Amino acid sequence: MTNNDILRRVRDTFDFKNNTMIEIFAMADFSATEEQVAGWLEKDAAETFIKLTDTELAVFLNGLINFKRGKRDGEQPKPEAHLNNNMVFQKLRIALNLKAEEILEMLQTVGVSLSKHELSAFFRKPENKHYRECKDDVLRQFLSAVQRQSGANASGTEPGA
Repeated sequence: MTNNDILRRVRDTFDFKNNTMIEIFAMADFSATEEQVAGWLEKDAAETFIKLTDTELAVFLNGLINFKRGKRDGEQPKPEAHLNNNMVFQKLRIALNLKAEEILEMLQTVGVSLSKHELSAFFRKPENKHYRECKDDVLRQFLSAVQRQSGANASGTEPGA
């Protein structure tokens, strides 16, 4: 999955408008313009498409954590220069305040069956012998599960709340 795909799916899942997207970037101390956000959300073939960098996606995900859970006091985390699916998955898990059991239940709703150990392997440090790379398909299925839960959760409460 590309960074732009992830950004579009998160935006669609939570039905964020462009001004909300700008606010989320601002919550991570980044000034995004309306033109940038619109370009990042365009389809790849569009003339106004702008490729989202790893750092920009990390800023957005850090902002999403602040948006969903509240901004913590003190210095904000520095955005990573390089992201992988494991890091994206971890940031989404934190933003949505999901426990392992909740993630496993959500994944089952979209036909993905993982053990608790397989899931925890995604959140380990790469040097750990039990670390496992999160493939695009797992991240895509997780985003689908979040979207499904968010759609079923029309009462306006956050998923996992």
